[in-house]
Amino acid sequence: MAANDVSTGVRLVRVPEDRDGQRLDNFLLLQLKGAPRSLVYKLVRSGQVRINGKRAKADSRLAGGDEVRIPPVRLEAPGEARTPPKGMLERLAASIVFEDKAILALNKPSGIATHGGSGISFGVIEALRALRPNEPLELVHRLDRDTSGVLVLAKKRSALLELQALMRAGEDDEGPAKRYLALLVGRVPNGTLTVDAPLQKSVLQGGERMVRVDPSGKPSTSHFKVLERRGGHSFCEVRIETGRTHQIRVHAAHLGHPVAGDEKYGDREANKRLAEQAGLRRLFLHAASIEFALEGGAKPYLINAPLADELTAVLDRLG
Repeated sequence: MAANDVSTGVRLVRVPEDRDGQRLDNFLLLQLKGAPRSLVYKLVRSGQVRINGKRAKADSRLAGGDEVRIPPVRLEAPGEARTPPKGMLERLAASIVFEDKAILALNKPSGIATHGGSGISFGVIEALRALRPNEPLELVHRLDRDTSGVLVLAKKRSALLELQALMRAGEDDEGPAKRYLALLVGRVPNGTLTVDAPLQKSVLQGGERMVRVDPSGKPSTSHFKVLERRGGHSFCEVRIETGRTHQIRVHAAHLGHPVAGDEKYGDREANKRLAEQAGLRRLFLHAASIEFALEGGAKPYLINAPLADELTAVLDRLG
C-alpha cells in the first residue's frame, strides 16, 4: 500500500493563541490530517505525544504557547482516502434541524457514531466535513453511538470556544440545559427521582468503554421524571447536570430501571420481550433538546429534535 510520510521525524509544534483551551486529540487531528482518531489515541496512550515534555491524555486542554511533540506518522496517500457512503451523507444532510452562522445542529440517528475510531471508519463529524469541505466544522459535545437526538457542531472558532467553556462550566455549575427522553424498564416511582452517584470510567482490553457507580468516580447527577406509563414500563424525561460518559444509562441501571434496549447495562430478558412485543431494536434514549446562550448570554438558543419515528412506534405498540 502506498503511504504518505506526514513527517520524516519528530515535530515540535507550538500551540497558537487561538487554540487555547482546545483538547489535545482535536489539535492532533488537525495536525495529522487524515489520521483516524483511533491512531491519535494510540499515539497519546503510548506516550509518543507530549505537552511541554510531559506525557498527556487525549482530553488534556492545551494553552497558547504550549509545545506539543508529534511523532512521525505514516498514513494512506491522499488518493487512497475513502469517503463516507452516499447513503450516510444523505441521511445526515436530511437530519439537520438548525443552522446559522455560528452553529449547526442535527437530530443524530441512532447507530451512527459521533466520530470515527475503534473500528468505525466514519462518524458524524467525518461525514459532515465531507459534505461541507470548506467549512471548519468542530464537534461541541458527543452522543453515544446508539443515542439519537440533538448534536451541536460549531462553524466558527469563537462559537466553539464559548460552547466548550459552557460545557466545562456545566460539570460544576450551570451549563447548557440538556433534556432527554427515555423508556425505563419497569415502574419508576412518580415524581422526580434524583440520582447523585459518582461515575468511574474504565476501558476494557478490546477498547470498549465501561462505566460504573464508584465512590472514587467523578460527581454525576441525573433527574428522572415519569411522563407516561406504557406497557408496564416508564416513559421518562431525564435532565442531567453533568455530562459523563454513559451517565443516564448507568444511573438508570443503578435505580434498578435500566434504559430499554440497552445491551451494555440493561435487562437482557426485558429487552428481548420489548423487541418481540413492541419491535424495539435499539437503545430507547433520545437527546430531545439543548438550551444555551452565546455572545456572553445575549444570544439564546433552544434547539429541539423530535423523537425518532421508530421510538414513537414502540410507544404506540406498548399502548
